[in-house]
Amino acid sequence: MRTFFFFFIVFLGIQPIISQDLTATIVDAQTDAPIPFATIVTGKHSGLITNESGVFTITQAQLKRIKDSIFISSMGYENVALWKPTGDLTIRLAPKTFELAEVFINANPLSAQEVIEKVKENLNTNYNIAPSKRKIFFRQSDLNLMDKVDFGFKKSTIKELNKELIDEIAASISRESWSYKEAVGDFYGDYRTQKLYVDKAARLYDKTKDVSFEGLTENLERIFKENVKPDSYIKIRSGLIGTKLELDSITNENKEEAAVVQREVEKPKSSSFQSSMKNRLSELYEQLFFKEGTALDILDKSNRYRFTHTDYTFIDDAAVYIITFEPKRRKDFKGVLYVNTEDFAVMRLEFQNVRPLKKFGLFGIRYRHSVFKGKMLFAKEASGGYGPRYIELEDGKTVGVDRPLNVIEKNKHVKGRRKQNELALHLDIGITNRTKYELVVFSSETITQGDFENTVENPKVEASYLTKYDPDFWKDHTIMEPNAAIQAFEVVE
Repeated sequence: MRTFFFFFIVFLGIQPIISQDLTATIVDAQTDAPIPFATIVTGKHSGLITNESGVFTITQAQLKRIKDSIFISSMGYENVALWKPTGDLTIRLAPKTFELAEVFINANPLSAQEVIEKVKENLNTNYNIAPSKRKIFFRQSDLNLMDKVDFGFKKSTIKELNKELIDEIAASISRESWSYKEAVGDFYGDYRTQKLYVDKAARLYDKTKDVSFEGLTENLERIFKENVKPDSYIKIRSGLIGTKLELDSITNENKEEAAVVQREVEKPKSSSFQSSMKNRLSELYEQLFFKEGTALDILDKSNRYRFTHTDYTFIDDAAVYIITFEPKRRKDFKGVLYVNTEDFAVMRLEFQNVRPLKKFGLFGIRYRHSVFKGKMLFAKEASGGYGPRYIELEDGKTVGVDRPLNVIEKNKHVKGRRKQNELALHLDIGITNRTKYELVVFSSETITQGDFENTVENPKVEASYLTKYDPDFWKDHTIMEPNAAIQAFEVVE
């Protein structure tokens, strides 16, 4: 009886520990530096990834489904196996201490360019995956900066819209805004066509701040309308704060550039959160390095890049070539490829642009696509091909407007042209947008084409609006741990 009660008390004592989520930080055993993007395998074709601070969390529900140890690996480190650990802990990975170059120097003496040619020859085999169902987490982080706001007041015969009011409006405009979108769900399809079912989603942003041309336009039009006589109305010449361009009046050689500007400053909003997320995910797939038309043209234009074989390492249990690349002519990217020595699949890719992808000025509009960088991690799927485990893409653009703007007051009771008064401005405005997309694939299973066609989406699902980060919101859902900026985000009333 005493023995029974002893074990009963011990059981009660350990219950709270067993029921805890597992939160861990992966660090270098020698330096204690966090290891970002380490892989945590929780089952066959399932797992998660550490964030940029080396942190990951496995929920109670997920821990219960794990039938074996969890396996932790990161490029260049020894693998670690743990049997369902609990609580908060730090896991140290030891760097691999042996050299691989001697193993391959005689067995497979390929040059960097020869390796790249092998990569291209095997693209269809390595990345021709069958339709699949993937459990995913997606995060979009947006930073909008108003770099310059100068309304350039010239004259006004509208009493209410005087210089003092215009200066007050300029001073009140927010100069910076952060916003975040997060979603968990199922992503179906292959590299060509996809469907999305969102299980849960959140949006973190300050509704009082909209640092964009669209937000500035709506705010100014509202203020203008509130400050004219009741029987008058406002007409803004050229429409959207001087950014709309009449394509018919532009020469053929400038039409393409003008169209780019219009797409950037007048992007239509998706009709629902689900369709917006699906569009973003599909756009990420379109930028994969092996897709036709991707901006990341290192394979398509490989003759214009310089490839250098620098070393070998391991990713999981696969030996890989480490190959750096840089432009040797006027191309856009530099980075590192990690290529499997057996099947020549790119298992990891890190890249960043070395020059703007596009820049021009046209009729008072300035446009600069200045940032395009990221990471792509791939692993073998049940179907035999390679599928994404983590995709990170950071995209940065700057749009400027240096154009006159006339606000005309008209009176509905006056015959003829009805013009009463006019406000003349010369806008000089610059806005920079930096967007970071992160896609984590936790698990993947092959489905038939029929299963894909019968998959139902949920276009009516909407995201919950949060004024600050709430870890309990994602209780029982597996996500990528937020960084410090997201954890600290809070709308100040």
